[in-house]
Amino acid sequence: MTGVLEGKTAIVTGAGQGVGKAIAEGLAREGANVVVNDIGVTLTGEAENAGAADAVAQGIRSNGGQAVGSTASVSEWDGVQQMMQSAMDNFGGLDLVVNNAGILRDAIFHKMDPDQFRAVIDVHLMGSFYLSRAAAGVFRNQNGGAMVHMTSTAGLIGNFGQANYMAAKMGIVGLSRAIAMDMQRYNVRSNCIAPFAWSRMVSSIPTETEADKDRVAKLKRMTPEKIAPLVAFLGSDAAAGISGQIFSARNNEIYLFSQPRPVRSLHRGDGWTAESIAEMASAFRPHLTPLERSADVISWDPV
Repeated sequence: MTGVLEGKTAIVTGAGQGVGKAIAEGLAREGANVVVNDIGVTLTGEAENAGAADAVAQGIRSNGGQAVGSTASVSEWDGVQQMMQSAMDNFGGLDLVVNNAGILRDAIFHKMDPDQFRAVIDVHLMGSFYLSRAAAGVFRNQNGGAMVHMTSTAGLIGNFGQANYMAAKMGIVGLSRAIAMDMQRYNVRSNCIAPFAWSRMVSSIPTETEADKDRVAKLKRMTPEKIAPLVAFLGSDAAAGISGQIFSARNNEIYLFSQPRPVRSLHRGDGWTAESIAEMASAFRPHLTPLERSADVISWDPV
C-alpha cells in the first residue's frame, strides 16, 4: 500500500526519542524520506547522546524506510542550513518540516532566571522560526509545502512554573498563523499540534499530590505513536486548504482548538473613564477566562 507521504521528504527536529522519534518513524511508514534531527541532549539541554539521531535513522532504514541523521542545532541559523542541505543532498528536495525540538527549564516565575527564559525561547520559538524560514524559500520556489509546529496546552490553557515554556508555545501559535497567512499564495500550509503523550517532556511533572499522580497515570496511557498519524495527514496533499489551525492528538481523540475572538463588547457614546469602566466591569465577569491548567479543562479520561 502506498503511504500518504510517498516520495515526499520531511525534516523532524527533536526526533531522537519520544514524540519526535515516533513522528519520524510514522512519517517513514507513510513513505516519506526523513531527516532525523536531534543533538542528543537531556531534557534541560545538556549533552547526553550524540548518536540518538543516527540510531533512529538506522532503525527506519532497517525497516525499509529512507532516513538520515542530523545533529545540527535548531537554535542556530547555520544549523538549520545544514539540515536543509542534508535533505537536498540525500533526497533532492523538501516538502514538510516538523518543529518538535524542545527543552524545559521550569521555575516559578519570581525565581526564573533570564537565562532559563532565553534558553527555552531559543530552542522552541527561535528554532521553529529558523527552520521554517529556511524552508520557506524552497517551498515558495516549488509552490508548495507544509509546516507542522508543536505547541502545548500548557501554553494554550496554562500550567504552573512554566512561563518560559508557555511564552514559547504561544509564540509558536502566532508564528504558525503568520506563516499560514504570508505563504498561502505559494500553497504553503502551516498548522500547530498540541500533543498529549507520555515522554520525557512531561515526565518532569511533579507527583506530590494524589491529583498529580492521577494525571501522570492518565498521561502514561497516551503513547507518542498516537501523534504521528495527525502529523502525516497535515503534511500530505489530503490536508489541502487546512492552514493556520491548532489541533491536538490525545490517545484516540483529535481536537480542533478555537482561537481568540471577542466574546463580549461594551460601548459608551461619550467614551470611557476608569470609574465608568469599573461600574460596568461586572458585564465582563461571566466571560472572563479562569486561571486553569490544562488538566482542569481537559479532565476526562483519554479515550
